[in-house]
Amino acid sequence: MTNPAIPTFDLNQHMARLLLDEPFFASLSRRIDKRIKTDIKTAGVWVNEHTGNFELLYNPEFFASLATDTERLAILKHEFYHIIFLHVTGRLPEGGMSKKWNYATDLAINGLPDMVNALPKGCLIPAEKGSMFESFPVGLSADQYYAMLPDGEGEGEGQDGQEGDGDKQGSHDGWGENDSKLSDAVKEIAKERLKNSIREAAKDATKKGWGSVGSDMRKEIMDRLSTSVDWRKTLRYFIKTSTRSSKVSSIKRINRRYPRVHAGRKVKRTARIAVAIDQSGSVSDQMLAAFFNELDGLAQLAEFTVVPFDTEVDESLVYVWKKGQRRKWERVKCGGTDFNPPTEYVNKNQFDGMIVLTDMEASKPIACKGQRMWMTTKYYADRPYFKPSSTERIIAIDV
Repeated sequence: MTNPAIPTFDLNQHMARLLLDEPFFASLSRRIDKRIKTDIKTAGVWVNEHTGNFELLYNPEFFASLATDTERLAILKHEFYHIIFLHVTGRLPEGGMSKKWNYATDLAINGLPDMVNALPKGCLIPAEKGSMFESFPVGLSADQYYAMLPDGEGEGEGQDGQEGDGDKQGSHDGWGENDSKLSDAVKEIAKERLKNSIREAAKDATKKGWGSVGSDMRKEIMDRLSTSVDWRKTLRYFIKTSTRSSKVSSIKRINRRYPRVHAGRKVKRTARIAVAIDQSGSVSDQMLAAFFNELDGLAQLAEFTVVPFDTEVDESLVYVWKKGQRRKWERVKCGGTDFNPPTEYVNKNQFDGMIVLTDMEASKPIACKGQRMWMTTKYYADRPYFKPSSTERIIAIDV
C-alpha cells in the first residue's frame, strides 16, 4: 500500500534529468526495461525469464525518500553496474545465492571512484573508516570480496546495525529464485543482448563523453565486448522462442472438459525456420564454407529450410535440410546483395524464424514477420552496414 506521506516517483519521468551528464549510462538505460515493483524495499535488476531482457525493478517510495538527485543517480548507476559486471547472469559462487554474495557484489561496485562519495548513507563501501569493511581494500572483484568475507556474513545485521543489505542498498531478493528459472540459453541471449546494448552505449559515449566513468572502467567495459557467445545455445533459444503451437483433434486423447462427447486436442509444437544464405560475390568461399560448417551444427538441433540468395531468390534452389543430415558447402549464386527478396520469401511462406548468414554488406531490409537473427564473422559483426532493429541480434561466428 502506498504511503500517502511520500509522493510516488515515476522513474521514467526523471530518467533523462538524472542521467543528463552521463551519456554512457543514459544510452544503456534506454535499452533496459523499467518496472515498478512495490514488494521490494529499494531497487534491483534481473533477467525476465520469458523475454530474455534485463529489467530494472524499483520501489517508487524508495526513490522519493532519497534526499538528493545525486543519491538517486548513484543508486541507478549501482544497478547498471550489476548488469555490466554480469552479477545477474554470471556464475554464482559455490555456496549459491546468499547475503554473502550480495555483500561481495555491492562492495565490488561501491568502491569505484565515481560511486564512493555519491551513495546514500548506509551503503556497503570497502575501506570506509569506522565501518565493518574498513580493512577491505578497494578495487577488488566480487569473487575476491566473497573469498574475504567470513561464512554467514550478511545473514545477521548489516552496516550501521541495519538489517540485511542496509536500507539504502539495492535489492537482490529475487536473484536466487530468478536464476533458478533461467535456462542457459536465456542467459546466453541476455548476455548477447547486453553486449549489443553496451556496444551501442559505448559508441554514444565516444561521441558525447563518458561522464563519470573512469578510464580503467572504460577499458574493462570495452574488454567485455570482445568476449564470445555460445552460438549453439543462442540458436536453441532462437528456435524455442520461434515455435508456434498447433492443435489437432485426437480420437485417442480424452477431452477433459467433455469426456466421450468431443475428441481430445493434441498440441504439436514445431518451429519452421528458414536459413537464408548470402551467396553474393562479396561473400568469399572461405566464409561460405564456414557458414555451412555452422549449419552442420544447427542440423543436429532442428530441421530447417535453406534459402540461397543474392539480389533474388530462385525458389528452385531452396531445399529442406533434414535434422541430423550432413551436406557439403556449395555456391549456387554470385550476384549482388539484397536482403528484401529472402525476407519476402520468408514472410510469404509464413516461417516462424529467419536466420541470415551474410557479410552484412547491404541496406537494411523490410521487417520480418517472424523472428530474425543475423550470423556473420566477427569482423563484419563489428562493422555492420546497417543497424538491425532492437529485437534482432547479430551473432559472430569463427572463420
